[in-house]
Amino acid sequence: MPALRIGLGHDLHRLESGRPFVLGGVKIPHERGPLGHSDGDALLHAVADALLGARGLGDIGTFFPPGEALTAGMDSRKLLEEVKCRALGKDWRVLNVDTVIVTDEPQIGPHREAIAQSLAQLLEIDPSCVGVKAKSSEGVTPESGGAALSASAVVLLEMREES
Repeated sequence: MPALRIGLGHDLHRLESGRPFVLGGVKIPHERGPLGHSDGDALLHAVADALLGARGLGDIGTFFPPGEALTAGMDSRKLLEEVKCRALGKDWRVLNVDTVIVTDEPQIGPHREAIAQSLAQLLEIDPSCVGVKAKSSEGVTPESGGAALSASAVVLLEMREES
């Protein structure tokens, strides 16, 4: 029987004028983008935390402390790649990832497929194993009125069978 591990990640970023809007490694046209020390890609940060959590390795702040010069403006695809190497090594693989994005703007629906394709490529899994859901804040959360963006992710890992 294969060994399985599950991990949960979450991230929240304020949206600020003049910042690029990057989500799941996809640039989305919008006048504001997530504020962060890196590129602020909350979805990739949530996935990275989920990978680390599944392996009991802490969170991305453990490996990429906030304010570190090396990570200033860092492309979160690179951050996820480094986390993936640490969390998976040669012994583990991602079976699936399921995500939820909460923001009032921009609308995520038109970009859902591109985000799913990007996650599938980054995690080296089939796009059918990627879930991307978008939710409105309904005016009752920090994301209300497009002030912020949050993302949650759950990953399921499987230990590779010995050859």
